[in-house]
Amino acid sequence: MKNRAWLFLLPALAFMSISAVIPLVTVVNYSQNYIFAGSMPFFVGVENFVEVLQDSQFIDAVIKQFVFTFLVLIIEIPLGIIIALAMPQKGKWVPLNLVLLGIPLLIPYNVVGIIWRLFTQADIGVVPNAFKLFGYMYNVTLNSNDAFFTILTVDVWHWTPLIILLSYAGLQAIPSAYYKAAAIDGASKWNTFKYVTLPKLRTVLTIGILLRFMDSFKIYSEPLLLTGGGPGTATTFLSLFVSRKAESYELGYASAASLIYFFIVLVLSYIFFQFISRVGRGVHHA
Repeated sequence: MKNRAWLFLLPALAFMSISAVIPLVTVVNYSQNYIFAGSMPFFVGVENFVEVLQDSQFIDAVIKQFVFTFLVLIIEIPLGIIIALAMPQKGKWVPLNLVLLGIPLLIPYNVVGIIWRLFTQADIGVVPNAFKLFGYMYNVTLNSNDAFFTILTVDVWHWTPLIILLSYAGLQAIPSAYYKAAAIDGASKWNTFKYVTLPKLRTVLTIGILLRFMDSFKIYSEPLLLTGGGPGTATTFLSLFVSRKAESYELGYASAASLIYFFIVLVLSYIFFQFISRVGRGVHHA
């Protein structure tokens, strides 16, 4: 039996399937009922979904989420590749660089939110005091732009190292023969990057983009601890919006919103994967 190794994975796969299916079935059941604290469930079919899709607050949270995710991808992916290319490929400093880059990834989400909350406090925070030097009154609790871009900065600081490490590993796996051939052909640095480096990084970049897309869509602890979703709803992203509906015991509404949330992530992840794969194949064949 050639695929005997799969037998060892079956118990784990079965457990994961059960642990994933039961909550999903429960959420689907809740989404078809009006459920409030202290009252019996009342079946309403798809009315919760209609209510969610017509809710201006939900639509606003979706728009904010898309803007945030778009900015995360266009900043972190190029920045990660650039830093990986600038890092030394050999030498005694390589292990130190890799360890230092991995430090932000080891910090839990909630600790990240607490750390940056201290950094951005109006009275003692280093960020407001740094902006004062340039004559700008930074206030993450009152200025919606400050709050949004602070959350974005936190995410870039926390997760760009993941893209750097993936890109660096991909660069290390590219045989030097490709670069020698490009040099013999007289290829410029840009053409070498475009036709050699980038196609060879396609696999790791696909993984990195998908991970960052999905992770950015479920951002929760950082805005909760740093801004509380405010000021107003400036940093109330989808996960925070759904959780607050559930906390207020609007379980039917929250379940419908979470299923729409899940569907958006699932469909867009598939589209991203297909698009990146086709672009990568086109660049490779070119």
